[in-house]
Amino acid sequence: MGRKVNVIGVGMTKFQKPGASDEYNVMAAGAIRAALEDSKVDYKEIEQAYAGYVYGDSTCGQRAVYEVGLTGIPVVNVNNNCSTGSTALYLGRQAIEGGLAECVLVVGFEKMEKGALANKYNDRTNPLDQHAGVMSKVQGFNQAPPAAQMFGGAGREYRWKYGTKRETFGKISEKSRKHAANNPLALFNQPLSLEEIMASEEVFDPLTRFQCCPPTCGAAAAILCSDEFAKKHGIVNPVYIAAQAMTTDYGSSFGDSMIKMVGYDMTVNAGKQVYEKAGLGPQDVQVAELHDCFTANEVLTYEALGLCKEGEAEKFIWDGDNTYGGKVVTNPSGGLLSKGHPLGATGLAQCTELVWQLRGTADKRQVAGAKVALQHNLGLGGACVVTMYRV
Repeated sequence: MGRKVNVIGVGMTKFQKPGASDEYNVMAAGAIRAALEDSKVDYKEIEQAYAGYVYGDSTCGQRAVYEVGLTGIPVVNVNNNCSTGSTALYLGRQAIEGGLAECVLVVGFEKMEKGALANKYNDRTNPLDQHAGVMSKVQGFNQAPPAAQMFGGAGREYRWKYGTKRETFGKISEKSRKHAANNPLALFNQPLSLEEIMASEEVFDPLTRFQCCPPTCGAAAAILCSDEFAKKHGIVNPVYIAAQAMTTDYGSSFGDSMIKMVGYDMTVNAGKQVYEKAGLGPQDVQVAELHDCFTANEVLTYEALGLCKEGEAEKFIWDGDNTYGGKVVTNPSGGLLSKGHPLGATGLAQCTELVWQLRGTADKRQVAGAKVALQHNLGLGGACVVTMYRV
């Protein structure tokens, strides 16, 4: 690690259903202004901007940033599937850490369409063709949404391996909804019982409808700076990035395991790199925002990040070690399942929640005594970004 990188401002919009949101540039500008106000930094001091989104034409980042100011700074557009927001954060962190800038803006946004994710370009090689090839070999295809088949297939493989109950996956959604009830910016604020979750229609075994994240519109942003910049502006004891790592697919991703195909080894290796860089382990983490696009992925991520041992996620869940009063509070925001998953914004919404937690300003969601926070953002295709924050 080079220079220390601080997160001095964060902000996000309320996440909404497709068709109910503002335009992407309006949402992004709202998140940027909130982050600037939080940081007490004037936009004129921003030296670079990194803008993440998945669905949109080229230079949407400029159009979004132009709402806030026209200062001629570099604006880099980032698209890395569901890990887009954290990838933009990764680039912004590198700029500060490497001494190339003192203060940068990172913003993520998405205006999504109703329904399951679909390809936009059908006249060229699909970037997920290798992943689809594994699925075809291992379990074949059916009429369910492709992402649900992939992550559901991983959940089914896990269930067969360890004899895990279907209800164990449902418990993830139950927790998610309970946490989101205390988050006014979440898409879903209504709690659901385990019975309601299990009774919703099956999408792909073991996933029911309420175990799949919804298409969402929203934006989130963060202001990063060096220690020198923070001191110059009188910012005392800011939240800082203790370590961060990004991994992409390994050869093991394209074998005969659905679990590995959806990113297990990417997560394991990114987590190991972060723990080594930070000099801390999973036992030191009090709060985490994990990529729960489907309940199955949260189950897998507990083990991949070492929050519990392999094969012990079911006990971890039923013992309540993943919520308040347990070992590590996971997705206090409600996560992707209940807060929502606007692809480009998700990584920065996770960052926002964890900064609030470490500052002690998360209101009813506050995790008592939170000093170390962990973020996991995963995109098929593939990329995994794991980030550790400290105060």
